[in-house]
Amino acid sequence: MKLTRRLTLLGVTVAVAPLVLVGCTADSDSGGGHGGKRAAAPELTVTPGDQTKNVPISAEVGTQVNGGRVTSVRIVDDKGKEIKAEPREDGSGWVPSTSLAPKRTYTAEVTATGDSGKSTTRKTTFTTAPKSTKPATTSTLYFAGNQTYGTAMPVTVAFDPPIPKDARADVQRRLFVKTDPPQPGVWSWVSDGSQVYYRAPDFWKPGTTISVRAGLEGLPIGKNLVGDADRKATSKIGKQVSLEIDNATKQMSVLRDGKLLRKIPVSLGKPSTPTSSGKMVIMEKYQNTTFDTTGSADPYVVDVEDAQRLTWGGEFIHGAPWSEGEQGNTNTSHGCTNVSASAADWLMGVTQVGDLVTVKGTEVQLDEGNGWTAWNVSWDQYVKGSALPVPAGLGPAPAHQGHPGAVAGGSPAPQPSVTGG
Repeated sequence: MKLTRRLTLLGVTVAVAPLVLVGCTADSDSGGGHGGKRAAAPELTVTPGDQTKNVPISAEVGTQVNGGRVTSVRIVDDKGKEIKAEPREDGSGWVPSTSLAPKRTYTAEVTATGDSGKSTTRKTTFTTAPKSTKPATTSTLYFAGNQTYGTAMPVTVAFDPPIPKDARADVQRRLFVKTDPPQPGVWSWVSDGSQVYYRAPDFWKPGTTISVRAGLEGLPIGKNLVGDADRKATSKIGKQVSLEIDNATKQMSVLRDGKLLRKIPVSLGKPSTPTSSGKMVIMEKYQNTTFDTTGSADPYVVDVEDAQRLTWGGEFIHGAPWSEGEQGNTNTSHGCTNVSASAADWLMGVTQVGDLVTVKGTEVQLDEGNGWTAWNVSWDQYVKGSALPVPAGLGPAPAHQGHPGAVAGGSPAPQPSVTGG
């Protein structure tokens, strides 16, 4: 396989301790000229080590080169079938495009070439472990394929049970994102390990294609768990749309590309059930749904139309014809943003999952992880949640006077329960 493109990955996964392999060295060029000093071939180390057994099916072919670079990698299984793989951006490994099969033998042949033209080839054969009997963590990728998302859409992976701190780096190494055009970002964990987000320093540029892979199948997670599945999705980013909701004025401003489209009167949460203030993201949209809070301190069941989820806790924007007389002047809801039936219907045709919604001036602040809260903190605070080093120089564009939901450049080259009110 020729090295033709790079896979943008954060970190390096090495399945076993590196071993220098006994392999063949092929001289592709004499390099010394007439009487000149003979050029040395590059030094090449490959993992897993030759004849290693019980290798996880999430294994990669690790490479370390001194005095050259990897110029080809070929991986085949014990039936001679070639396994496609892509290189990590730093050249430290080659990642199979799908999980390996259990109890199978694989052979990897790696060639590195130096500046002199001399090359070194190493070959390693290893056998994967039987299918794990350990319980698998349940992961959910909240990024579906063939969709059009808003510019604030974070790639979100949720975990049940949550991932402990000492296992997060291993999991994060198996979460891959590619963007076209390139717009690098960072993964950041919610403090309890139940979710991890990926976003760039600035909002996605409209028209960007985002490809995601959560390659977790068979990945050892701590001592007692393994990853459950290998998931992939590719989608695009649509027009920039954002909503601003101000409790002081009881008005929602709807903006596209930073320009005001419409103002809509709202009724927010009453003092006993206040709406959260903060930066949220539209998570899902329902033309018709039922809010059922049976068993809560304030039980009710109500059918609603044109509902857009903002939090896991049940805060939505939705049509509320019963409160149209209070919209624009009095808060009466159970925490949702009530708008008129006609405004809710209009909004459904304007917004996308992944659009930014900013609420300000209410009695309570948005809790971390209550929804996709990747934008509710500064970039400096956000990157503290990464379990791996953050690329140097990666940060937001210089501050400007544009609307906070507007796209900024400058970055370097489910099935939840339905409650609301």
